[in-house]
Amino acid sequence: MLTHFLTFFRRAQRTRSACAVVTLVLSVASVRLHAAETLHLDSNETIFYVMTAINAAGYDEGLNLPDANPLRKQIRDYLATQRITVLPELKLYFRHHMQKTAVQDVSQFLWWSVAVTGAPDFAWKGRDVEVPPAAIALDGFQPLMADFYRQANLAELWKKVQPAYEKELARYHAPILGMTQAVDAYLRVGTNDYPERHYHAIVELMIQPQIVQMLNNADDEYVVISPSEQPKMYDIRHSYLHFQIDPVMIRYGKELQLKQSMLDLVQNTPLDDGYKNNFELLATESLIKAVEGRLDKNINAIDMATRQGYIMTPFFAEQLPGFEKAQQGLRYYADVMINAIDLKAESERISTVKFDGGQLQRLAKKVVVAGPELSPAGKTLEKAEDLYAARAAAPGNLEEAKTLFTKALDQKGEPAERAQAWYGLARITVLDNKASVAIQLFQKTLESSPDDFTRAWANLYLARLAKAQKDLTLAVKYYQDALAVNGASEKAKQAASSELQEISKNQEKQKQ
Repeated sequence: MLTHFLTFFRRAQRTRSACAVVTLVLSVASVRLHAAETLHLDSNETIFYVMTAINAAGYDEGLNLPDANPLRKQIRDYLATQRITVLPELKLYFRHHMQKTAVQDVSQFLWWSVAVTGAPDFAWKGRDVEVPPAAIALDGFQPLMADFYRQANLAELWKKVQPAYEKELARYHAPILGMTQAVDAYLRVGTNDYPERHYHAIVELMIQPQIVQMLNNADDEYVVISPSEQPKMYDIRHSYLHFQIDPVMIRYGKELQLKQSMLDLVQNTPLDDGYKNNFELLATESLIKAVEGRLDKNINAIDMATRQGYIMTPFFAEQLPGFEKAQQGLRYYADVMINAIDLKAESERISTVKFDGGQLQRLAKKVVVAGPELSPAGKTLEKAEDLYAARAAAPGNLEEAKTLFTKALDQKGEPAERAQAWYGLARITVLDNKASVAIQLFQKTLESSPDDFTRAWANLYLARLAKAQKDLTLAVKYYQDALAVNGASEKAKQAASSELQEISKNQEKQKQ
């Protein structure tokens, strides 16, 4: 097996030419890199630029936490003294694209960062069809980012922050090198197994602490690591296990499809829907959890993963001792394990499992840490939405829901939560047949930086209300606004499209 070396790839921007690269090898002696090197530890220039931009635009989460790197506040203070004319427009864009949690806010802009070429133009790396959906949702951010890059002189700022990044990167050298060597040795994988793939561990200081996020773009896999008092090596290792195991399981996709009937057993588990509909994903995550249990010698982890819905974890845990004694690497031994799956035996095994509703640990290709605890407003809104959803069975719930939606407006929370409160009140007002008041409340929703789901539905309700008032021109506008929301739910899009076509057909009939 070829030896892996973790390296820095630092663009030399101080006294060297722009194309020069400094490579620091993570070993005591100076070692020449293998041509098939696939693993890198570094900071990322484009991610720094984008995270700096959203900090200036209003991303404040975790700024005063003990783990936060002081560089983040220093840069924010510096930018506040600069004349950046694009800033108002940038702030508006950020508000309009805020999600339910700050972690989700960061996530979408990280996806965008790895999908673009970087400064100065920030163009897509590939064709639109190849751009990750999470990044496409931020289409239109390019010109704002390009203007901010120039006006804030980010290229010079990037040079000045290098010592802070190098200091943080130094903390991860030994732990990540030790982790990857241990994983590679256990799985018996080498750099030439999938030489076209690259794993990038990116340390970023401009985001809130305690985040470890996995991203992938074509053959590049990224794990973005934010400040943390102790390196979150369990989460980082989980992302690296995905990097090594994902292509192996994809290779045996046809064989796994023959076991799809196992999905019937997970439909009532707390799993994410992606796992409930794709046995390849479920099997991959189950195998990773089994490997983690073996590496950590933690039998309880196998049981916990099974109860959470990763039903193939005990099967793979039983198979791994055989793999450990074999000569083949996982790339080939996976075939042995997959063909050994006995649908009847596994169904009988799973029939005795009592699934729980405990917090899921990690989701492939998504943020691998839980989002922050709900704000006071978020907790109130959760109760209000439950009452609203149960209105048919208990009509009296509506009045209590109305009280809670109103209460949420006075509590601390995200802008999107405030918009959700207005949206809740507006829907109740529709049920009370107070159209004029409902219109005002839905407009308040749109003015309060709603998430895409809420934005689309608020426009859809306004379209219907305008249609009921025979104002078809206004109705068409709101329907079109609903369809223009990138993150709108499929149900909202289908309703808007269908109702818009109905108006068009009626107008055609009238012309005839």
